[in-house]
Amino acid sequence: MLSLSKAEKSYIQAGFLASPPSRADGRALHDFRSVALETGVAPLANGSARLNIGRNTHAGGGGTEAVAAAKLEVESIDGDSEGKDGGRIICTVSCSPSAYPHLSSNALDDLQADLTSLLHQTLSHASLHPRNLGILKNKKSWLLNLDVLVLSDAGNVVDAIFMAARAALWDTRVPRTRGVEYKARKGAKGAEGGKGNMDVDEEVQSGFDTRVISKATDFELPDYWDEGEVLDGRDRWPVAVTLNLESPIHFLDATAQEEAASTLKLLLVIAFQESGSAVVQGMRMLGPGELRSSQLKELLKAGETYAREVFTALNAKLKAEDLRRNQTARERFELHR
Repeated sequence: MLSLSKAEKSYIQAGFLASPPSRADGRALHDFRSVALETGVAPLANGSARLNIGRNTHAGGGGTEAVAAAKLEVESIDGDSEGKDGGRIICTVSCSPSAYPHLSSNALDDLQADLTSLLHQTLSHASLHPRNLGILKNKKSWLLNLDVLVLSDAGNVVDAIFMAARAALWDTRVPRTRGVEYKARKGAKGAEGGKGNMDVDEEVQSGFDTRVISKATDFELPDYWDEGEVLDGRDRWPVAVTLNLESPIHFLDATAQEEAASTLKLLLVIAFQESGSAVVQGMRMLGPGELRSSQLKELLKAGETYAREVFTALNAKLKAEDLRRNQTARERFELHR
């Protein structure tokens, strides 16, 4: 955390409590800084996104920046592996040392472990698990590795991590698979019920049957222009909203200086169902202090409103990115046919 003098903290806190409230960058208490998002930034990943909050448009840098990438790999489901029927999700958060030059290596490791635990416990919950990570029942499934790298931290890093992760998961394409079963030719030597070495007239058939079969032993990847299907239930992935508390008010999207001046935070991770109802996937209090139950109820209600606004804006951008990437994928596919 950035270190501020008592005078600097007092000045920032006085601005929050003024009438009307004032912030160094001129924003209202519940305004976000500008958010820049781009998907498909990692060509070798199955889904990826780069997100920046608060970039200086004139200087072309600054702000809080995170890159997220999702990579799928095949896992076998047997007693010796950790593979699960229906697939698994593993989340990892790494922080660039240049984003936290004031932290020791041990402190940086602790921060990475805390952020990893928060992201993994939330996104790997059974209520969010996609249904299309299975390949062959009780044999093979997809392992989805979601890696987030924090490149710079100018405040509000948790919200940025969850937005980048959601964008990468939205962008993820699961390769289409088709079951394959090998069948020995009738009459082949050693085949069950075969005729041994007897010459038997028979219709020549391929040894591989790629029709929809109930007992597939392996799988293949059919060629298609769109690189696969989207993750099931991608609309359910949650967003995070951090409410920075400075009694009796709260504010959003704190800069690094504002975080240092106001140490009590309420972190809410909220998902929205197709019906529009909100589901709190996670909640955490950060910093010294406490809240009464009546205060917590009011903050939860306000947090749902803020999260819905973030969710709606993020979805609009992601759908626009979908159109752009699908057109590019079609053109690339046609070019290499």
